[in-house]
Amino acid sequence: MRGVSVISIVRDIWEGFDFTYILSILLSVVPSLVCITLHELGHGYVAWRLGDDTAKRAGRLTLNPLKHIDTMGLLMMVCFHFGWAKPVPVNMYRFRNPKKGMAVTALAGPVTNLLLALVFMVLYGVLALPLYRSAAGKYLLQMLSLGAYISTGLAIFNLLPVPPLDGSKILLSVLSDESYAKLMRYERYGMIALMVLVATGVLGRPLSAAVSAVYGNVFVPVAMHIQKLMLPLFYR
Repeated sequence: MRGVSVISIVRDIWEGFDFTYILSILLSVVPSLVCITLHELGHGYVAWRLGDDTAKRAGRLTLNPLKHIDTMGLLMMVCFHFGWAKPVPVNMYRFRNPKKGMAVTALAGPVTNLLLALVFMVLYGVLALPLYRSAAGKYLLQMLSLGAYISTGLAIFNLLPVPPLDGSKILLSVLSDESYAKLMRYERYGMIALMVLVATGVLGRPLSAAVSAVYGNVFVPVAMHIQKLMLPLFYR
């Protein structure tokens, strides 16, 4: 009887387990790696074009995701769709205009992610009709939509004016050197505070609302419009 009861308990746990959440996490891994890689590559490339080759000399102008991964940041992205990567090294004093150069370099990451979200949804619109009937095709489409959502989330999250996120670097262009120095004193505590606020929902909920609004009102309509344009190719 004891063996039967244990088997019954295991079966009940198995049947009640939410595998859709696990599947969502697994499907988020590849898009997350693509998003953080291009985010940091965007920073490094723009810094290089503006005169700072620090990232290039550090080997960070690469599509190899292993060069950009921050383990905790990747885990946050996969689980909460907000996160970060290993920051690209930048020497702002190599720029002709240090404050402006730093702001443009910081902005490059979020802008790259928004453009990537657009690419994901364009691909979704093009591939939706030929792929939606197959199981593997549905998983690919889900990865594309998750990629667009994660990339949008990474852009919006990094625009927060909290050290060490990109938004704090953009603030550099409008703050005095003294005010910026005071802000950066809290850089070591900023990420810990952000992790707690996102995980507890205090910051996570409003961020999710903002990301969903941008994703649903900007990128989803793009995919739907392209899908309509593709209709004549499949239904004549």
